Amino acid sequence: MPRPLHALPKAHLHLHFTGSMRHATLIGLAREQGLHLPDALEQDWPPKLRATDERGWFRFQRLYDIARSVLTKPEHVYRLLRETAEDEAAAGSRWLEIQVDPSGYAQRFGGLTATLELVLDAVKQAAEHAGIGIGVIVAANRTRHPLDANTLARLAIQYAGHGVVGFGLSNDERRGEARDFERAFRIAKRGGLLAVPHGGELMGPRSVAQCVDDLGADRIGHGVRAAEDERLMHRLADRQICCEICPTSNLGLGVAEQISDVPVRRLFDAGVPLALGADDPLLFGARLLRQYELARDVHGFGDAEVAELARQSVRSSAAPESVRKELLKGVDDWLSGSLE
Repeated sequence: MPRPLHALPKAHLHLHFTGSMRHATLIGLAREQGLHLPDALEQDWPPKLRATDERGWFRFQRLYDIARSVLTKPEHVYRLLRETAEDEAAAGSRWLEIQVDPSGYAQRFGGLTATLELVLDAVKQAAEHAGIGIGVIVAANRTRHPLDANTLARLAIQYAGHGVVGFGLSNDERRGEARDFERAFRIAKRGGLLAVPHGGELMGPRSVAQCVDDLGADRIGHGVRAAEDERLMHRLADRQICCEICPTSNLGLGVAEQISDVPVRRLFDAGVPLALGADDPLLFGARLLRQYELARDVHGFGDAEVAELARQSVRSSAAPESVRKELLKGVDDWLSGSLE
């Protein structure tokens, strides 16, 4: 009988702040404030999305912005992170790295610094509440000017060692070349942060290679399109650069026509480290545990391989060494059957 996946200790390295919100919380906060939600976020949820063209991405971004609009008070931030931490613990996630762009909330929470400090305090309380570890990735927006990214990188390194563990680059990768953000990532890496840009989602292998070559990526957000280039996969495997693969997101945005098309098996067999992620459960309707279920049920991963996926997520994380050792031992115990 297959071992229970919720009992498998794992790290979750690809989850966005707004997109981690529970659907019920979105509905509740909107009603409390008299905000109208489109059908796609209410009775027709999860929305039918396809972002492989500009119109589709615009619709996805519009829904995301509407969801962000319900978070208007500090207590909403505390609630979101507390509930997210509870959901992570229920899925067996013992270490979470959650990505946030403070620019999206700066106007309502007193500026970039105040917003980041609010998130960090809420993260600390949520982690203690749920009994898990949480680090924050400060993410720049690819559709904004690179100077904005430089500002965020400088802000992020001020909190290195105080909750911030990485620096990212998100949004539509078709809208900004990786090299344009090289300075921001140089600032972040000099400050001791992991470089974790998005790439290889809506664009092909070249996008992944640019993140590695121009930004010094330690991990790639998504990176799924690397499977289209044998030599690139070997590079990622040789350098142990992890790809944060988000199957239900790939399906939801039209990157894959069906879940079996997500090349989890191809990347894994090539030796590329993988960390399964949920990306934006609020818009795709599935959290972390579902990604592991798909690896088992659709991609044919046995328990030993699923355990290795969990190990790779832990090894690729920014978790303290003591936490890594504890989680890796927990994975071994799960596989040996000594965990119930």
